[in-house]
Amino acid sequence: MAKALDLEEQEQLDQIKHFWKRYGNLISWMLIAVMGSYAAWNGYQYWQRDQAGKASVMFDEVERAVTSGDLARVERSFADMKDKFGATHYAHQAALLAAKSLQTQGKSDAARAALSWVAESAPDSAYRDIARLRLSALLLDAGSNDEALSQLTRPFTPAMQGLAEDLRGDVLKAQSKNSEAAAAYQLAWQQLADSADYRRLVEAKLNALGMDPQTASSASVKGASK
Repeated sequence: MAKALDLEEQEQLDQIKHFWKRYGNLISWMLIAVMGSYAAWNGYQYWQRDQAGKASVMFDEVERAVTSGDLARVERSFADMKDKFGATHYAHQAALLAAKSLQTQGKSDAARAALSWVAESAPDSAYRDIARLRLSALLLDAGSNDEALSQLTRPFTPAMQGLAEDLRGDVLKAQSKNSEAAAAYQLAWQQLADSADYRRLVEAKLNALGMDPQTASSASVKGASK
């Protein structure tokens, strides 16, 4: 009986040796790849946390510079942050904050540059939309209407689309394209149904162009039903 068991165990060992001889290298490399990927993932997560922590400290510096009104410090601290931590959300928040301060103190070109950077490079669509809206408003104030419109023609997230249409109406009105402006305001009025105060402002703009948004909206519904 013992010999039979010994023979059976020997056969199993031979099978294991044969299997390992055939697939051992493949299994070893797969384990190395899996463990390497796990180590790389942990390393990446640690790097991200480290970057976010350092970026947070630099964002505080930009915020303090804005609060103190020290324009040179605002530009310097934002430039440092953009250079070192440009891929973080903190950097794009800092850009929006710095742009507002720069514009307030008459540095319009620098403000537009900061907003353009966010509009083109921010991974978060909300940051991109905010930057494009602010950039369009600055371009409108500067009389660069075509450039302002170019920022507003690309799609916005649904939450921002009403604001974009309102601003597009402002730009078109500045170009004396009143019928196109009215159409943009009408879209804004429809999309800002949850913002009563802002909707009243858009309604006033439509009234100034001789339009009643309620009447126009009813007419469009009737036309669509025919």
